Amino acid sequence: MPYSSKTSFQLKQAIQAVQEEKLQELLRYLQQKSPFYKEVFAKHHINIAQISSVAGMAHIPPTLKEDLQQRNDDFLCVSRDKIIEYTSTSGTLGSPVTVALTESDLQRLAYNEYASFVCADGKATDVYQLMLTLDRQFMAGMAYYSGIRKLGAGIIRVGPGVPSLQWETIFRLKPTAIVGVPSFILKLIHYATEHGIDINNSSVKKAICIGENIRNTDFSLNVLGKKITEAWKISLYSTYASTEMQTAFTECGAGKGGHHNPELVIVELLDENNRQVPPGIPAEVTITTLGVEGMPLLRYKTGDICMFFEEPCSCGRNTIRLSPVIGRKKQMIKFKGTTLFAPALFDLLNGMEDIKDYVTEVYSNEIGTDEVLLHLLPVRYSEACDHKIRAYLQAKLRVTPHIKYITAEEMQGMQFPEMGRKAVKFIDRR
Repeated sequence: MPYSSKTSFQLKQAIQAVQEEKLQELLRYLQQKSPFYKEVFAKHHINIAQISSVAGMAHIPPTLKEDLQQRNDDFLCVSRDKIIEYTSTSGTLGSPVTVALTESDLQRLAYNEYASFVCADGKATDVYQLMLTLDRQFMAGMAYYSGIRKLGAGIIRVGPGVPSLQWETIFRLKPTAIVGVPSFILKLIHYATEHGIDINNSSVKKAICIGENIRNTDFSLNVLGKKITEAWKISLYSTYASTEMQTAFTECGAGKGGHHNPELVIVELLDENNRQVPPGIPAEVTITTLGVEGMPLLRYKTGDICMFFEEPCSCGRNTIRLSPVIGRKKQMIKFKGTTLFAPALFDLLNGMEDIKDYVTEVYSNEIGTDEVLLHLLPVRYSEACDHKIRAYLQAKLRVTPHIKYITAEEMQGMQFPEMGRKAVKFIDRR
């Protein structure tokens, strides 16, 4: 593979040179192979020969999720007999978006996660317990599995859920690390407490946290991260990725943001006018994939709002780092004059001792404004508990969402609908 995890440690000028060379390769490839981008270049009179830098891409219009959904097949750059794997991601307009991978793409994906696990202090002597699905066209599970194999570490494929089975496997096979969703790790802790399991006597020393934030934007642990580490003396590493980018941003031991893999992706953080913002300013993560053969993307707006930081990291890498996801553009809530992002609401709910679990539902009322309904599983329902929850929400949000208390069975059904691949915490009915 033409990749090296040492690229991240090179001087910034050398990293920039790698990106520029790969960008030019990509533009030539898209001009030859991509029905969608051929049309974009022609329509906007873009001469790819004149683009030699990341800044030079500024006049290329960004690709939107709606483009990928409505013209999915036009992004394919190879004949169908070259496709080895079909993965999918949820689309903004209802039906899923297919992301097709060739053999080369699968090798690139394995390298990406290998580099991610190395960044997260992974070693060949580690044994990882995977607490996530490897089926249902879910790219992430396949990526983690492939990356750990490339690392030479051990793998235990347990799948999502079932705390009793997770703990039985931990004590029987002695993994050194787990890969899972932070809120599920918290459920493991609760299960252990209820069943007298000494979690700090287990073999697990670290967790790769996927799908949810464990840090605030200043990189301190958020409520969820604190709850985990206060009970379980393990190291937490956060990772951020998406199916479309086929690349991850993973924390090193310093825990100061997800490191950029410069040989795999160009990342821009663009404001509402599609202009690059300076460090420390929230903006939309926009990616250009490098080295992807099947469905490469150019200036693809992910919908995720982050900040980036570029000061040197203590680990020695000279790449930029991404903050935790502040929110998703599509999940921004305008509620009674207050702007909310789902992660901030989740952090608030995770900090409430009277709530065991939750699902947030957003819908439009009769006048077209947002309404928020919280489906809550209380630890123990009482009128006093209800008053306490409502007062807390009013104090923190300045507005009180609608609340519906549900049973553990109803919560399970909402969070894990049939054919779902990961726990649902946010339902958007707008």
